Amino acid sequence: MTIRRSGERYAMSAVALHWITLALIVAVYACILLRENFPKGSDIREGLKAWHFALGLTVLALVVVRLALRAFLWRTPAITPAPARWQMALSGAVHVALYGLMIAMPIGGWLILSASGKDIVIWGMNLPALVGANPSLAGQVKEWHELGGTIGYGLIGLHALAALFHHYVVRDDTLVRMLPRRG
Repeated sequence: MTIRRSGERYAMSAVALHWITLALIVAVYACILLRENFPKGSDIREGLKAWHFALGLTVLALVVVRLALRAFLWRTPAITPAPARWQMALSGAVHVALYGLMIAMPIGGWLILSASGKDIVIWGMNLPALVGANPSLAGQVKEWHELGGTIGYGLIGLHALAALFHHYVVRDDTLVRMLPRRG
């Protein structure tokens, strides 16, 4: 059996922003995990934390752009052959959860910095604090932020596995629609 392709694909800008967002999310996770290899207070550890914040807020900015383009410009190409309704419902739920995390996690990080009373300097810009200094709130939001990071692993893995399942088992064009064009 061969993969059936409708020939319909996402817009090149949608494909590019999808993969750029993924690369940024990988970098966000890498920065926060790698910081553990360095002593507290060291320049490299602090640098990795700063990159974590900056890249996380960049994800937020890209997601806002993606949602606007998705609402007003991009169309979602049909999957060929069409999946079952339950698969489309599950896919929609996972996408909503992913977008929710890509919005909530950076805002959570911003809240943590704000409630910790720290300056929020991203890409050379001073961002306003979202709340006043409140160490208790910072600790609570940090716990939720870390839980969200763990949930993110699962959602990203589920999203990737579903794409591979559709490509190699169902043999539809779900994955192909979001791959960069060749040639």
